[in-house]
Amino acid sequence: MNTKFFSNWVGRKSDVYDPLITVAERVEQFNLLKAADAARALAALPQEQAVAILDRPELHHAAAIVGRMPVEIAGRLLNAASNDRVADILHEMEGDRRTLVLGTLDADARLAVQTLMGYPPKTAGSIMTTEFVSVPSGWTVAETLDHVRRVERSRETVYAIYVLDPDSQALVGLVTLRRLITGEPDAPILSVAHKSAPVTVDPMTGQEDVARLISKHDLLALPVVDDAHRVLGIVTVDDVIDTMVAETTEDVHRFGGMEALGKPYMKISFAGMIRKRGGWLAALFLGEMLTATAMQHFETELEKAIVLTLFIPLIMSSGGNSGSQATSLIIRGLALGEVRLRDWWRVLLREIPTGLTLGAILGVIGIARIVAWQWLGFYDYGPHWMLVALTVGVALTGIVTFGSATGSMLPFLLQRIGFDPASASAPFVATLVDVTGLVIYFSVAIVILHGTLL
Repeated sequence: MNTKFFSNWVGRKSDVYDPLITVAERVEQFNLLKAADAARALAALPQEQAVAILDRPELHHAAAIVGRMPVEIAGRLLNAASNDRVADILHEMEGDRRTLVLGTLDADARLAVQTLMGYPPKTAGSIMTTEFVSVPSGWTVAETLDHVRRVERSRETVYAIYVLDPDSQALVGLVTLRRLITGEPDAPILSVAHKSAPVTVDPMTGQEDVARLISKHDLLALPVVDDAHRVLGIVTVDDVIDTMVAETTEDVHRFGGMEALGKPYMKISFAGMIRKRGGWLAALFLGEMLTATAMQHFETELEKAIVLTLFIPLIMSSGGNSGSQATSLIIRGLALGEVRLRDWWRVLLREIPTGLTLGAILGVIGIARIVAWQWLGFYDYGPHWMLVALTVGVALTGIVTFGSATGSMLPFLLQRIGFDPASASAPFVATLVDVTGLVIYFSVAIVILHGTLL
């Protein structure tokens, strides 16, 4: 461990905390420490400062840090932390240690954390916080302001105050902090509430839909309600950002043709790196072996027209590139809600003419290249070079069209059968199109070159 850094935390009492260093910067420093060292450093801090660090999702190995603390210290810090963050930390801990730490929480905090942990991942319930500001509908503006002053340090946000029916506890209105502080003190709280009904979601709503609603309505927080319209918690905009950053990272990993790491790159072990990448790489390799099978099937044609092999890399890469483009567009469209599962046929009707046009453009370029090389004397493609050029042009048109159509439909298929569309990674699409591209290429060659080279 860095002794100088550690002394900044556990040195003289007056030196323990430097106000010029932000919490975010301290989190970055903690991320450089081993879990055991970070646990000792965090335990040496005053509780308020330690909780502020532990509460940040950017602290990569929070569960490991808490797991190496004495149970009584871990329980003290977690009792003061936000319930949603505690739930995230406990989710990552091993069963026995999790049970032990959970038992140190206050009864109310333990119930809230267990409730949050019970929701499926990537739902509104799993990312919401139960620490929000709410008041009865019979209160005045002054009473609400006094309440906000008393509880603001223990709430996730005070920018949205939820007005509840005093009998049913159902949500009846929303008051922003701006409207609250500009209201007359004796005025009823509902007089400064928004006229329209609050935008709400149920706890099983997907996190992508939550993010979309927050963006659409320009909200700082979104209430999560049950069937009786009682507020279970709120999802704040920073919760959504943290969650979507993690989700995007997973999608990028999958789209690169590997399993999501689940940890920062520098924190994952060598064995873990091999395990995450090896399976997908082997699967892609087995898929590429079909390319060799396809070439073996056309062995006779290759022997007769060896010139065709010169364009195999060109043909394969063009089809894979067009498929990857289409896949990227559709995956992003599905994630943003721009296209839905029922829109597959509309997408297909767009991608076929798009593929034909793009393929024709590449085909013309391919033909021009062969003609130029032949005329300029860079390479002699033989007496039937014009037919070879036509073969390449037609094949490119067909392969790019097929790649665009296949790449656009694969995310729909995966979502329809319950898989993450991001699993339609660029390498996977490229592998699929490579094999079919060879079949299209040689089939076109047989038709055009029949009676000449073949």
